[in-house]
Amino acid sequence: MKDAKRLEQLIRARHPCITIVTYEEDYTLDILRQTAKQSGRKLWIWSIIDGIHDGIRPDGLPISDTENPAAALYFLSQRENSSIAVMRDILKHLSDARTLRILRDAIDKFREAGGTLILLDYNDTFPDVISANSTRFDISYPNEQELEELLRETLRQFHRENPIEIDISRKDLRTIIRNLRGLTRRQAEQIIIDAVAEDHKFHAGDINTVLARKRQMIHHGGLLEYVEAPTDLEEIGGLRRLKRWLNNRQDIFSDEAAKFGLDSPRGVLMLGVQGAGKSLCAKAIATAWHRPLLRMDVSALYDRYIGESERKLRDALRQAEMMSPIILWIDEIEKAFASAASRSTDGGLSQRMFGTLLTWMQEHTDPVFLVATANDIEALPPELLRKGRFDEIFFVDLPREDTRREILKIHLIKRSRNPEEFDIDKLAKASEGYSGAEIEQGIISAMHEAFGEKQNLDTECIVKAFKDSPPLSVTMAEKVHALREWANGRCVPAD
Repeated sequence: MKDAKRLEQLIRARHPCITIVTYEEDYTLDILRQTAKQSGRKLWIWSIIDGIHDGIRPDGLPISDTENPAAALYFLSQRENSSIAVMRDILKHLSDARTLRILRDAIDKFREAGGTLILLDYNDTFPDVISANSTRFDISYPNEQELEELLRETLRQFHRENPIEIDISRKDLRTIIRNLRGLTRRQAEQIIIDAVAEDHKFHAGDINTVLARKRQMIHHGGLLEYVEAPTDLEEIGGLRRLKRWLNNRQDIFSDEAAKFGLDSPRGVLMLGVQGAGKSLCAKAIATAWHRPLLRMDVSALYDRYIGESERKLRDALRQAEMMSPIILWIDEIEKAFASAASRSTDGGLSQRMFGTLLTWMQEHTDPVFLVATANDIEALPPELLRKGRFDEIFFVDLPREDTRREILKIHLIKRSRNPEEFDIDKLAKASEGYSGAEIEQGIISAMHEAFGEKQNLDTECIVKAFKDSPPLSVTMAEKVHALREWANGRCVPAD
């Protein structure tokens, strides 16, 4: 109920106009009804379908001839405006100069009388003149206590019509509640119903259902995407220093660490050669710390409408905080904010987006661990490399011979082959200069060749595949050498 208290404070402070951008309209209207009752104020609610009606008694007849937004605003501005009035989805109508003018006049009327005009919408691209004369109010995501209450109430309502069997431990219940974090109330309610609708049971097995449905909802949003991580670090070759660093910080998010005086780690930057395993490092962190891994699709952030890109980034970061503790992965961060490193041709959008990210990195307090990966040092804004932005900057180099042996064994086992049947030492030497991804592709290429020739996969077949496809370290030797030179002394080797 912290939303109700915050909103009540704004109304008592006589803010004449409040903008609320949310998809949770019913929840917001319930808060406003509660606030109006507690403060003893009249509540009016408008929509283009019904016009103006009594918000406390929604069953009452609407006021005639108020369906038009300009007519509705005129009606409100002509009355004693110490009331609370809600205009639903008015933004699209503000392209009409008459409606915009009368809205500005109505805000002045509410300011004089000590009332509040609420603009409730699903979009936040209000005209500058309205934004300058209004206060933005953000509806919070439900916390774990509210989610537990919502879960119990949803199950009770479902049980009345469709009796269900409940068999779940407190530990599994906490896991389900924790996995509902970062969702809206409506999304969480729907997932709970989906979990019990088919078998009419609520049990530990529903944890997987909740996770699967949550992945679908997050992916549908186009900003944050769940990424499956390996279940065991043994599935990842090399990265010895990184693994040791992770092991030392495995319990860093615990209460014991906080009592010891340690702050939660903020993040790491992974620089390195393409295909060397930077993405695998992000998965290694999620695996080592047993945390969900979410990748931010930065390309989906950019929008043609002014202000929308910054809002999407803020919303994505805010959602990541609500889903914490998590690992947040921004892949190839230099491409996302490349124009921020130089004079951009996008009207300063990249700089504003980059500034939003830097501010969040510096100020956020929730346990969201940021993993940023990059290939091109020159494209990175220098502010990102400043000490304190990340806990550590790791350099992921091409694998050494002993690491290549590990990688070869991992990928052979992954494809149902016994490494003992291959000359691993010979393959490790033949793959010198190859990245982990290139070694994997070499094995896959050799398997295609062997399958096409109707022969067994052997050492010579894989060696031939390596020779036929030169690695990136050969085709782009100058860039790889320059990257290594830059990293020497500036970064911690991941292996």
